[in-house]
Amino acid sequence: MSKTARAVLIILLLVSSLLVSHKQVAAERPNIIIMMADDMGFSDIGCYGSEIRTPNLDGLAAGGVRLTQFYNTGRCCPTRASLLSGLYPHQAGVGHMMDDRGQEGYRGDLSRSCVTIAEVMKASGYATYMSGKWHVTPYIKPEGPKHNWPLQRGFDRFFGTIHGAGSFYDPNSLTRDNTQIAPEGDGFFYTDAISEKAAGFIRDHKAEKTNPFFMYVAYTSPHWPMHARPHNIARYKGRYHQGWDALRIERHATMIRLGLVSRNWQQTPRDREAPSWEEVALKPWFERRMEVYAAMIDCMDQGIGRIITALNETGQLDNTLILFLADNGGCAEELGSQDPESPDPTLPVTLKPMRRDALQTAMIPRVTRDGRPVRRGLGVMPGPADTYVAYGLPWANASNTPFRRYKHWVHEGGIATPLIAHWPAGISFERRNQLDHQPAHLIDLMATCVDVGQAHYPETFEGTEITPRQGVSLMPALLGQPLGRRQPLFWEHEGNRAVRDGKWKLVARGADGPWELYDMESDRTELDDQSQKYPERARAMAQTWERWAVMAKAKPWPWER
Repeated sequence: MSKTARAVLIILLLVSSLLVSHKQVAAERPNIIIMMADDMGFSDIGCYGSEIRTPNLDGLAAGGVRLTQFYNTGRCCPTRASLLSGLYPHQAGVGHMMDDRGQEGYRGDLSRSCVTIAEVMKASGYATYMSGKWHVTPYIKPEGPKHNWPLQRGFDRFFGTIHGAGSFYDPNSLTRDNTQIAPEGDGFFYTDAISEKAAGFIRDHKAEKTNPFFMYVAYTSPHWPMHARPHNIARYKGRYHQGWDALRIERHATMIRLGLVSRNWQQTPRDREAPSWEEVALKPWFERRMEVYAAMIDCMDQGIGRIITALNETGQLDNTLILFLADNGGCAEELGSQDPESPDPTLPVTLKPMRRDALQTAMIPRVTRDGRPVRRGLGVMPGPADTYVAYGLPWANASNTPFRRYKHWVHEGGIATPLIAHWPAGISFERRNQLDHQPAHLIDLMATCVDVGQAHYPETFEGTEITPRQGVSLMPALLGQPLGRRQPLFWEHEGNRAVRDGKWKLVARGADGPWELYDMESDRTELDDQSQKYPERARAMAQTWERWAVMAKAKPWPWER
C-alpha cells in the first residue's frame, strides 16, 4: 500500500471514529424530567426533615445530590415562568400574576422574547412532554387564544390544567393537548392523573421513539384546597396531635442531624400571627387540616414512584436526569378557613348535579359532580370533594422550618426549596446521597438542560430576538465542583425584594420596607440584621438591586403608577 493510500485510509478511519464517537455522545444524551410541587415548604419531605412519608423522593435523594440553598421566586406563576425560560420572571413577562398591569414585566402572559426549555430541547432533537399545571397565561378558556398554551410553546404532548388552582376531584381548565376535557371516570383524582399521564408518556415514548425526551411534571399538590383520599389521610390520623410548636422543634432537630441546616442557626420564633398550640380551640379541625396536607404530599410521592417504575420498566432510569423542587414556600393563605361555614348547613340547598361531560370552569366549584354543595369555613373537615379549605398560617410556619415568612415573601421561608438531582449515569457513586450548599436558582434549570442535553440556546426564535439566559448549569454542583457564578441572585415580588451575593443577603419586606442585611453563613434564619453594622455593604447591594430591577423589568413597579 502506498503512502498516499495509507494516509487516506488513516483519515477515513479517523473520520469514521469521530462519527461513531459523535453518535455515541448523541445517544448518551440523557432524558430530563423536572418535577415540581406546588406550595410546599422547605421541610415538608422526608429527606429534608419531614415526618411525612416520601420514600420515593427519599430514594432519589439517596441516589443523587440534594442542594440546600436552591431558590424559587416566592410565588407560583413567576416561578413557572422563570423555570420555563431560564430568565427572571419579569423578563419573561410574568412579574406578578395573570393580570396585565400595563408594563412589559407585568403582562401576565409568557413573553415571546423568551424561549421555553421545551422549545430549546425540541429544536435539539428531544421529544417534549408535560403533565400538570401550566399557569403562565391568562387565556384559559377553550374558545380563547392558545398562543401560550403548552403545545404552542414547544411541548409535543400535554395533559393538565391551564389555570393555577382548583378542585383535585374536578379541576377547572383540564386539558388534553389543545382540547379541554371533563375528568375521566368516577374515581378521578388530579394528583394521580398527573402521575399516570407522565408514566404513560414515558412508556409511549419508549415504544415509539429513539430520541431522548424532556418532561415537565408540575403537580398542584399540596396547594389548597386540602383534598386527599380517605386511605391516605388515615395514614396520618393522630400524627399532629401535639401541634405545630412541637412539629417545628422535631423537624428542626432532624434537619440539623441530616446536615441541611447548621446548628448555629437559631430556629425562628413561632410567627406572631400563630397562636401557641395550647391556646387553640377546635384542635381536631386543626389536626385534620395538617393530616390532609401530609396525605397530599404522600400521594404525590406515590405518583412519583409510578413515574420511577415506568422509567425502570423501560430501561431508562439510569440515563434520566430527574430534578425535583417546589414553586414557593409553604402557603399561609387562610382560604376557606376563617369565616363561618358556607353554605349555611341549617338551610336547605338544592343544586343540580353537573353533566359527566360538562367542562368545569370554576376555580372553587359551587357543587360536586354528584350534586353536593361545596363547603368552606371554620370547622369544615377537609379532604372530600365537597370541601374547599386551606391548611393555614400556623402549619405553613412549620412547613418552612426553620425559616421566616411564607409564599409571597422573599425571606428564606418564601423562596427556599428542596432540590433533588438524580442521574445514575451522570452523578458519580461518590457524590450520591451528598449535600451541596452552593446558592442556586430557578434560572439555572434552563442552563442545566442546555448543558446536559447538548442543546443550543438561540439568539432569535421564530423571527423574534430572545433575551439572553441568566443562569448557570448546575452540573458542577452535582459533580462536587464550584458553580462559577459571576453575578448575584435577585428577587422581586409584590415589592418584596432581595439580592444574594456570596454569603450576604439583602432583603426587604414590601415596597416601603427597610433593607435588612444577613450573613447567610452564620445566620440563614435571618434573625440578626447587620445593616447598621455594615451600612456601606447594604447601600452597595441596594444599588446593585436597583440596577438589576430596571434591567430585568421589575421596575418601575406597576402599583406606583
